[in-house]
Amino acid sequence: MKNKIPSFLLSQHPQMRVTHERGTPRSSYLEKGLRHLSEIITAGFMNVGQETGKGFFRSLDPRLKVLFLVFFVIIVSLKRDIFPEVIIALFMALMVALSHVDFWRFYRKIIGLTFFFGFCIAFPSAFNVVTSGEVIVPVATLAQAYDFWIYHIPREIGLTRQGIEGVVMLCLRVMNSLTISLLVIHTTPFHKIMKALQIFRVPGTFLFIITLSYKYIFIFAKTLENMYLARKSRLVGAVKNHEARMWIAGRIAFIFRKARARYDEVFRAMVARGFTEEVKFSDFGALTRMDGYAGCFFLLTGIVFLWL
Repeated sequence: MKNKIPSFLLSQHPQMRVTHERGTPRSSYLEKGLRHLSEIITAGFMNVGQETGKGFFRSLDPRLKVLFLVFFVIIVSLKRDIFPEVIIALFMALMVALSHVDFWRFYRKIIGLTFFFGFCIAFPSAFNVVTSGEVIVPVATLAQAYDFWIYHIPREIGLTRQGIEGVVMLCLRVMNSLTISLLVIHTTPFHKIMKALQIFRVPGTFLFIITLSYKYIFIFAKTLENMYLARKSRLVGAVKNHEARMWIAGRIAFIFRKARARYDEVFRAMVARGFTEEVKFSDFGALTRMDGYAGCFFLLTGIVFLWL
């Protein structure tokens, strides 16, 4: 059968090939930041308490896990030596492994947050300009020492033993606190954590507001993603930064108006279903024997850590 398609439709002009290769639309930094923000929010909150499977921590009562969280975070804050913090870190690594949490993905997140909030912030304090002490790693040597107001800049600048110990101590505290918190969060659904906070007599209205705010995070992330995809589907060519800034400013106002409208709709729906400003959470059942054994184990372990 003879081909009836015109030849100009089957051939590709050389200039069109160049345009196709070099004319790929490039997103501005603001657009990339908006897209990555939506991905971070979705990835960070959708996986919380959603991991399936059996494990030590997953089978415990949420009330016990909340008490464990508060008790061990206080212990981490009270310790003043590196050795107990290292022992606590090893103990928490064992708890993570026994809870059947994805170990490497879990600690990859912990290490990244510890590096940013622990090491990067505290590293300047390791120099003798900030923390005086025994210099073990010389970095620079000045012609002479300088005094500026209340500050003294020594002739030899370097890392001190006391400063390094302080940085290591802070990093261990940050890592242990994050491990304890994220272990409880990743093994307990969010609504059960809210219910378990009732043992601390947290007002029900406050818990209700937190629950609604948590659910709105997913709506916010989905709205950001939809706006980004809608813009990209109508985009031809590169976008300049000032145009992207104008678009983002308009989207901020749009999200604000949409949030207010959603708030009114949710409130009217709650009132229509009998909401009387009194929040009631269902009660937990009695603690099991396994919960009792685990609670005694955590208590004895915490006391040992306090004595180290």
